Amino acid sequence: MNMKSEPKQPRHTGDDTLDVGGHAVSRRAFLGYLSGALVVGALGAPAKLWARGGAVLRVGANSNPSSLDPATGGSGSDHVFLFPIYDTLVTWDFDSLKAQPGLAERWEFTDSKTLVLHLRQGVTFHDGASFNAEAVKTNLDRSRTAEFSNIRSDLGSVDQVTVNGEHTVTLHLKNPDTALPLILSDRAGMMVSPKALQANGNRVDRTPVGTGFMKFEKWNDGSEISVTAFDNYHGTDKPSLAGITFSIITDSATRLRAVMSGQADLAYHLDGRQKPLVEKMPTLHGVIGSTVYCYQLYLNMSRDTLADRRVRQALNYAVDRDAFIRGAMAGSGEAAYMNLPKSHWAYDAQTAELYPHDPDKARALLKEAGYADGVTLDMRGYNDQSSVQMQELLLAQFARANIKGRFRTGTIADMSAEYFAKKQGDLLLSAWTGRPDPSLSYSLMYNQESYFNAGDKAPPEGFAEALLASRSSDDLATRKEALAKVQRLVMEDALVVPLAFRESIVATNDKVQNLRNNLLGKPKFNSVSLKG
Repeated sequence: MNMKSEPKQPRHTGDDTLDVGGHAVSRRAFLGYLSGALVVGALGAPAKLWARGGAVLRVGANSNPSSLDPATGGSGSDHVFLFPIYDTLVTWDFDSLKAQPGLAERWEFTDSKTLVLHLRQGVTFHDGASFNAEAVKTNLDRSRTAEFSNIRSDLGSVDQVTVNGEHTVTLHLKNPDTALPLILSDRAGMMVSPKALQANGNRVDRTPVGTGFMKFEKWNDGSEISVTAFDNYHGTDKPSLAGITFSIITDSATRLRAVMSGQADLAYHLDGRQKPLVEKMPTLHGVIGSTVYCYQLYLNMSRDTLADRRVRQALNYAVDRDAFIRGAMAGSGEAAYMNLPKSHWAYDAQTAELYPHDPDKARALLKEAGYADGVTLDMRGYNDQSSVQMQELLLAQFARANIKGRFRTGTIADMSAEYFAKKQGDLLLSAWTGRPDPSLSYSLMYNQESYFNAGDKAPPEGFAEALLASRSSDDLATRKEALAKVQRLVMEDALVVPLAFRESIVATNDKVQNLRNNLLGKPKFNSVSLKG
């Protein structure tokens, strides 16, 4: 949903509100944000707006990336930085997430286990290397076999990749996989220059080279990432921006104030409590829409307490999802009872009935599991204001179910690595940011070898077969039935505690043109321009 308003000066209404563009806004909220904006503005002079004949888009980003190598990163927040640098073999429609041509201008399954990609011609990497079939094979083989790759399971159905000409690649599959085209619209389809891989020991964590409309310039860790326009970008759709500068601002209120003060043109990943200001402030424009982005508790089932399914089920009963949305998201969200929202084609209403809020049931399950006096858990989370508020609310809900503990916090990158890579902690309050195909989400979170399965727990019996069935047909009804079984198995075994789906809330100034929401809630800037 796009919202536009003509700028007007705020006026006093005679009470404790201001009339801002025809809307009543709390004077305290307005002045608080204005004073915050002045503080942000005092931090330094605005970044240079014009360069190389175009505009530099200044973006307030919520997190430092874990890596700028698509195969090694471990955070869903990385995508916003990766999208400008790397084109993908396949892309997706913003509204439906249906597969669309990317670097592969077309593809076909010649039989149930053979996918042929026909590549776009005339494409070069930022370092001048040619994009061709050999480059695709190099990337796919690296992503599916390298020990350091976090996306090996994405391409688990691929048995062999062969080159059949300068611009034709064939993927020979172990089993039918109709989800594969959309999988190639995510990290697995992001193409890295083979020349850069060879020069950097097969990894480009901080030296990314792709074919995207922007090329990497610099990364000041935890502070700023800059990319500049790639003059030789393929096709007629040349970038209208001279560059993008991402300022890492972990607090959402501060990100919004950066736009209000003129320090940034755009801030994404804002919270529900900022939505009224985005909608009503005359100097702001909002791009707001639904997403598959799900706040949830990841559970480490290698830990003694959480190895018992009854304890995991107790956590699900202990959570009051509606109260969580009211208290931590200002009412801007949808209760999550699985990893897909109601609007998704694969949503299963039966699964949604499994865990009504019931602290008495939670305490009874703990007692049955041998924890009559309750359990104490080692919880992990992030240190931004919004995350801390969520943690406090959950601790209060847990207390009513005799679940105790505290959250140890840090940055998104640090705490995610500590939990997923180092296997520390019982649970992590984070989010699943979504993938274009739901089968990929369930594979990445719950397969035993997945990076996001911190406890390396084998999924319940029947999971692998149902997941395979969901990828063995292109009939939507057949896929929906198989995915319904996948979702029920995950939630009956309580492998996760889903909490709520967030809205994508982006604020811009009036210079930003052509920004659109997408269902993943991860902004793409290919078509964005700035008015002079």
